[in-house]
Amino acid sequence: MKTVSNDDRCPCLSGERYEQCCGRFHRGDAVAPTAEQLMRSRYVAFVIGDADYLRRTWHTRTRPATLDLDPDLVWRRLEVLHTSGGGPFDYTGTVEFVAYYSDHGQRRSMREHSEFVRENGQWFYMDALR
Repeated sequence: MKTVSNDDRCPCLSGERYEQCCGRFHRGDAVAPTAEQLMRSRYVAFVIGDADYLRRTWHTRTRPATLDLDPDLVWRRLEVLHTSGGGPFDYTGTVEFVAYYSDHGQRRSMREHSEFVRENGQWFYMDALR
């Protein structure tokens, strides 16, 4: 897990400061207006170990009963490959990305094509598309 201060650049690589970017979503000051922004904020939640935010933004139909984050994983970088839908006026969207991380010193990556839904003005992560 990594500590990110409000003045640090956001780990989602938006170029903005954490406070103005994903920090406002994590604090509950705002909700992500697009599926991609939700996905980026969820990536940062993994970076900083914010399991509560991950559970809050995971749709109740697919959310696991418990969520234990591995403190040995060090999330390094996020690369968004493609988005479809997921805009402020859409109700569904997908985001394909690669997240780079280290696991006990071994560099690894995971590629996922994630599905999101918007209900009552809020985006939720549903699942990885198969």
